[in-house]
Amino acid sequence: MTTDAGLPSVRESLQLALLAEPEGSPLVDELAEAAADHYHLNYSKHPVPVLFREVRAARTLLAGLLAAGTDGTELHRQVGRLSGLLGNLAFHLDDPAGARTHLGTAVSYANRCGDTALAAWAYGAQSMVARHTGNLTAALAYAERGAATAPAGLVRAQLHAWALLPTLAQQGRDQEASAALDVALSELEADPAGQAPGRFGFDEPELALHQAEAHLTLGRTEQARSRAEASAAGCTTGTPGWAAATLVLAQAEASDQPSDAAQRALDVLERVPPSRLRATARTRLERLEGLLAARPAEHVADLRERLRTLPLPVDASGAASA
Repeated sequence: MTTDAGLPSVRESLQLALLAEPEGSPLVDELAEAAADHYHLNYSKHPVPVLFREVRAARTLLAGLLAAGTDGTELHRQVGRLSGLLGNLAFHLDDPAGARTHLGTAVSYANRCGDTALAAWAYGAQSMVARHTGNLTAALAYAERGAATAPAGLVRAQLHAWALLPTLAQQGRDQEASAALDVALSELEADPAGQAPGRFGFDEPELALHQAEAHLTLGRTEQARSRAEASAAGCTTGTPGWAAATLVLAQAEASDQPSDAAQRALDVLERVPPSRLRATARTRLERLEGLLAARPAEHVADLRERLRTLPLPVDASGAASA
């Protein structure tokens, strides 16, 4: 497993290669791809502010090649991938405006190099950001564009589950949401691999998480609980995916099992340090706190106090919280 201390060495190796071959080369392209692979495969292993700095520094190195007039499909692809990662990281830092900017750049470079899978993913991420800010019209437009762009199999499954399903659910379009889920399930089943790791990947636990949140949005509490349990069971305890599924499960339990719901949230706060708690997890915690506000029960007051004293992900100077 990579460590926070070892993370800068990836960027430093890329920098050394560029010092040796400042105009670029197939080797530099290969190392840029390896760096982007490293960041997306180890995305969940690092605090978001730390990873953001490293991905930005790596993209800055490649931007120097572009400024010097170096061109090429692979260089554009890696700039697009790093921009997509920066967009996702900005979203997890609760910076939707920054996320929109980075993801727009990702789309531009993906289209420029003809990488339809990357373009589809970036459209899906743009849909996620628009949905988060309450712009469901834009969220649906991005989701539909991503689904139309996505190659068959895993990527198309991801776009239907991650972008179309939650947007349609938030719009209250029950039948269309169910149709999007059916496409996601059939595309996933038809894909020979069935899953892929990393930030650009997709798997059964992520699908179950999107199902759970859609069910919750549409008022199907029992179905939401079942799919959230399945998602959490498929994740390693303490990871961001586990935290997301556990907090969705807590929301599903809030109405009739408020004590259990509060205890689940406290468990997340015990296992996930503030510096690794994404903005999406914080939003789910805030939503849970609202659901529990009128339901005094054991652990609810403890949760409220923990949330009141929860450090921000970054302080006023931009330093990561401990």
